[in-house]
Amino acid sequence: MSRIGKRPIGIPSGVDFKLEGNVVTVKGPKGTLTKEMHPLMNIVVENDQILVTRPDDEPLSRSLHGLTRSLIANMVEGVTAGFTKGLDMVGVGYRAAKQGNKLVLTVGKSHPVELTPFEGIDFEVPAANKILIKGMDKELVGAFAAVVRSEREPEPYKGKGIRYENEVVRRKVGKTGGKKGAKK
Repeated sequence: MSRIGKRPIGIPSGVDFKLEGNVVTVKGPKGTLTKEMHPLMNIVVENDQILVTRPDDEPLSRSLHGLTRSLIANMVEGVTAGFTKGLDMVGVGYRAAKQGNKLVLTVGKSHPVELTPFEGIDFEVPAANKILIKGMDKELVGAFAAVVRSEREPEPYKGKGIRYENEVVRRKVGKTGGKKGAKK
């Protein structure tokens, strides 16, 4: 039995959970999320808790069990608290700014990069080298953070670039400065 899949999901007050076939709809204070789950999974609501069970121990059913439970739990958490992903910019002259609903990045290119967030995604720029991406859909928050990070990924020699908060960039040692043409 899946350790994650067998844990029940509590439905907090103020959250409305609907199940129509294999389509799950979760409505809460931050908005509404809808997702179609795999038809093999059995989703049941009992005593303000959501239970996900699998029909058999086939490899496909086993792999979908924990996934389905995690997706539903993320939907419930998203409509109540939401998700936030932080990005740090490291490098001389690297900075971000919010202009209207666009994110403008200056990351060492010949032009500033303008990014428009996905539908349902909001962002803040609390400091010139810090970006906070917020939203209720965990998948979209992560996807937009990946788009921003891809504009200038951290490089291994000096560590310059856009990185996630608490991301550890493995550094490489540069070339040693020996004499040119020296024989060993």
